[in-house]
Amino acid sequence: MSEEIAYALITPHSLYKSRTGGIVSRLLANAKLEFVAARMFVFSDEFLDAYKKVLCPSGMDPAVEKAWQEYVDTNLRQDNPYGLLPRCMGMLFRGPDAVRHLKDEVIGSFTERPVGDTIRGTYGDFIRDAGGTIHYFEPAVITAPNSEQNRVHLKLLADYARSDGGILAGRMTYDEGKPQVTLVMLKPDNFYRRSRRPGNIIDTFSLTGLRIVGAKLFRMTVAQGEEFYGPLKDIFVGKLQFLVSNVVHDRLGDAFGFCFSKEDAEKIAEMFAERNAICEFNKIVEYMTGLNPAGVAEKDKATASNTRCLALLYEGVNAVEKVRAVLGSTDPSKAEPGTVRSDFGRDLMRNGAHASDSPENAMRERRIVGLADDSERDACDFAEIIRDHLAGRGDS
Repeated sequence: MSEEIAYALITPHSLYKSRTGGIVSRLLANAKLEFVAARMFVFSDEFLDAYKKVLCPSGMDPAVEKAWQEYVDTNLRQDNPYGLLPRCMGMLFRGPDAVRHLKDEVIGSFTERPVGDTIRGTYGDFIRDAGGTIHYFEPAVITAPNSEQNRVHLKLLADYARSDGGILAGRMTYDEGKPQVTLVMLKPDNFYRRSRRPGNIIDTFSLTGLRIVGAKLFRMTVAQGEEFYGPLKDIFVGKLQFLVSNVVHDRLGDAFGFCFSKEDAEKIAEMFAERNAICEFNKIVEYMTGLNPAGVAEKDKATASNTRCLALLYEGVNAVEKVRAVLGSTDPSKAEPGTVRSDFGRDLMRNGAHASDSPENAMRERRIVGLADDSERDACDFAEIIRDHLAGRGDS
């Protein structure tokens, strides 16, 4: 069976109500598919006019079709009655029979019965009276109803992905002060296997009350890893020298017929401090990229990667401080209960997520991962993946 690309659009209402994490949990854990891309959208009228024409399949219940058309006009257009920026989070999934599986078994259909076995059953709303009139309609997630229409929807998404999607920072107003944008990165071990962990982490960050204004699933290359964590290398030289000194003293303290003091060990540690710092630095880069930079040729570092990370941009007043408070201490064993690292961290390196520690570092890191407005690395992989698939280059 050939592979398909299927899409899911998390609706503006779901995002504003901070249901994003719960929905992402269901999508990533229950979809037996590969998660391949993420992108934020605010759709143009041109896209929505075209999308409405192909959104519903032939033969759909006329009342439901009417509800869909009205939903698009009321909730997805920038000129909407709520005065809110209608952000959507787009996600792409790849695998055999992806469209049917995602629609029928994960996202689900509308039902008047109060069940929670699908995403729409839990997060959507569909209220219809005995006479057939629909009084409330909220799909929670939008996806294609079948494979044929999926290809039409995907082409539209690819055509408008760059103009209607990307970084949404600076497009919302805040009464309490000037907003900041900060970077959060869900680390690779969250994606080693299908699980709810990424969504649960996003759900924890929702406690900040901040808004998601950027999303990108990416493979951190060795070159990106070295640049991203570069400032740590010099810090490690001085900060970790005591570890070398302790090891030297433990191993050599009684190895001679003369006194081998702590001072002696410290002098030796000075000789190896830089080499130890490079070793520890390489461990971090290897964890984030899946490859030890010491074993990767310089010419290959710009493309070499074996892992996935999910980068998110959060916007709001005091965003850096709020995110860091919910993130918790670097050491999960010392993190405040209920924080990301306390709940999802394992050790100093595998501690769930990274978050920028200042607005300046947030911009530096955004440029590296391709989530900065002026970044040359911000290629629209969302559209590229779709176009490769539709051209047959992504099929197996």
